[in-house]
Amino acid sequence: MKTTKHVRLARCLSLFGVLLALVVMLLGAWTRLVDAGLGCPDWPGCYGKLVVPDDATALAHSPHVPLDPGKAWAEMFHRYMAGVLGLLVLGLTFLAWRARSVAGYPWRTSAVLLLAILLQGAFGAFTVTLKLWPQVVVLHLLGGLGVTLLFLWLYLSLRRIDARARGGYRLSRPGALWLIAIGLLVLQIALGGWTSSNYAGIACHGVPTCNGQWWPTMDWSEGFNLTQTIGPNYLYGQLHAEARTAIQVAHRLGAIALGLVMLLLTVRYWHRRVLRPYLTLLSGIYALQLGLGIANVLLWLPLDLALAHTAGAVLLALVMTMTVWRATSLPQSCSSSMNENAAETSGLGGVLTLVSRRQHRKLRYETQRPWLPEGTDQ
Repeated sequence: MKTTKHVRLARCLSLFGVLLALVVMLLGAWTRLVDAGLGCPDWPGCYGKLVVPDDATALAHSPHVPLDPGKAWAEMFHRYMAGVLGLLVLGLTFLAWRARSVAGYPWRTSAVLLLAILLQGAFGAFTVTLKLWPQVVVLHLLGGLGVTLLFLWLYLSLRRIDARARGGYRLSRPGALWLIAIGLLVLQIALGGWTSSNYAGIACHGVPTCNGQWWPTMDWSEGFNLTQTIGPNYLYGQLHAEARTAIQVAHRLGAIALGLVMLLLTVRYWHRRVLRPYLTLLSGIYALQLGLGIANVLLWLPLDLALAHTAGAVLLALVMTMTVWRATSLPQSCSSSMNENAAETSGLGGVLTLVSRRQHRKLRYETQRPWLPEGTDQ
């Protein structure tokens, strides 16, 4: 099947979308880190205007919220870039409709991406109107990450159209270890957002101990109270010291758990040569993230390191997605032979005596190397 111009354009735009979504996420993190999340007290405008107004206009609109032009422009620039990202998603949705006749076109991914960007816009509005309520701030962070990964998934799916035309690849389900790693990564990123939105980044002084203790006094129930009151201004946080300490310790424990699972993944799948570059990169980014986290604590959360820590988390999620994609890509020829063999053996109660021991070993060896097309030798 010849790839249409709509598919080629969608592939380029989806890759651009990954980069643009990453920029938007970093702008959001920068806005939060410079305490500009409420630089504009309303949404989608700023003091009722589409651009940052002068002092007199701002005073007339919101007398009790003084205008800080620097913070207001930081917030509005983030919104402008998010708007461009929304237009890009609309364009990809239009291309999906135009290419609906192309076999294998990932129109479902395009539809989910459209839904995700709409939800992300709502979370952005709630972030302002609910005055940085930590729950919605974390959802906004996860929503941004979801949009970024959907752009990547769409790009990979569009590339697969050519592979299918050449008798290429299909996706299998990831194994349990991959699912555990993905779940822990999402949880750790959510914990990072919870740490930041509750201003618990430097609740612990020192590494590896916290305030000179291995297990300091902590208030877990308050630190992870998901029913915090809606209404107060959560700029700079509302929690007491013991609750923030619990959040920081939880984030550290999450990093340890994620590191152990990633080590297991590396050991388990290192025999697959095609995965080694991905696993090496994944481990390297994790090590970098660990170093950035330690440096943020020791250096009292400098802006550049805090922003780099956010970028590292997104990059880790992107590489994890690409690794899972590569690990679950099966050549059609290999998958077909596996299905045929399964059908034969299931018809006789799963008895493997239909094939010789040597043939059985060969089949097992091939299924352990699903990334290699037939006739390819390492």
